[in-house]
Amino acid sequence: MPRNVLFVAYPDVSLLDLAGPQTVFWAASGYARERGMAGYRCHTASLSGGVVAAVEGTSMQTAALASFDMRLVDTVVVPGSPNMLEVAKDSGALIAWLDTAAKEVRRVASVCSGAFLLAYAGLLDGKRATTHWAMHDRFRELFPTVDLDPEAIFVQQQHLWTSAGVTTGIDLALAMVEEDYGHEVALNTAKELAVYMKRPGAQPQLSEILITQSRQVPIFETLHLWIVQNLSREELSVEQLASRVGMSPRNFARVYKQKTGRTPAKGVEHFRLEAARRLLQDQHRSVDQIARECGFGSEERMRVAFQRHFGLSPSEYRLKVNR
Repeated sequence: MPRNVLFVAYPDVSLLDLAGPQTVFWAASGYARERGMAGYRCHTASLSGGVVAAVEGTSMQTAALASFDMRLVDTVVVPGSPNMLEVAKDSGALIAWLDTAAKEVRRVASVCSGAFLLAYAGLLDGKRATTHWAMHDRFRELFPTVDLDPEAIFVQQQHLWTSAGVTTGIDLALAMVEEDYGHEVALNTAKELAVYMKRPGAQPQLSEILITQSRQVPIFETLHLWIVQNLSREELSVEQLASRVGMSPRNFARVYKQKTGRTPAKGVEHFRLEAARRLLQDQHRSVDQIARECGFGSEERMRVAFQRHFGLSPSEYRLKVNR
């Protein structure tokens, strides 16, 4: 039988939070069936059923939550809303339903600020979780007993999954597909959806590329992409970087620090650290191999950089994100 996935809708729900992962499950079903596996059957439901309007203005038809036999539901997905704090005030019945449903289904997931509803239901107490970066402070204030990971794009804690902002629901759903039907089905699904890459959960919500782009320094955007593509080079000197943008080394170092707030060496180190953090989630790569692939040159140099930035060694970081 197909795995039933129940998406919870409510007024002002974010459409992409819901439609992104729902599309992943739909696409994955085709690849699963090609291999003799059942795939998924997706359902959209709300407390009372009927038409529900998303915050973007699109309306959707929903079934009533009470119409489902939860023993036949595999996964419940709770999308978020940019108006979550207001939504939660009127969601007492939905929160109570989540508390009960979580005991009957195989897993429960949230997308973006949907984590607030799981937390209000008490499902995240004492557990590691994440939500959209812009709502971290408010989440910590309301739910101090939750171990909030401020950077991960998604987190799995036993049968509970939480993801960060909006499109990370796609990453979360791909990870679920891989857990259910294997790497090949998940990878083919990502390819069909033209997803740039199948991202691991502990990858930062805000990438270094995005951060540098947000600082409005288009003069260095091409350079930063080149750096990311050439991190395995142990030496990325000021002279090399300056030549890529047609500047003298001295002028480049001055302008780069002025525009980005970092020296060129620090900029390169941040890109190396981001790549290393992503690769450390692959248990098949040794720490020394990752250090070389990211251009640190040695495990010891990478360890020093990790301790300085994160207060953890690479091995300790690996244990933390893979626990």
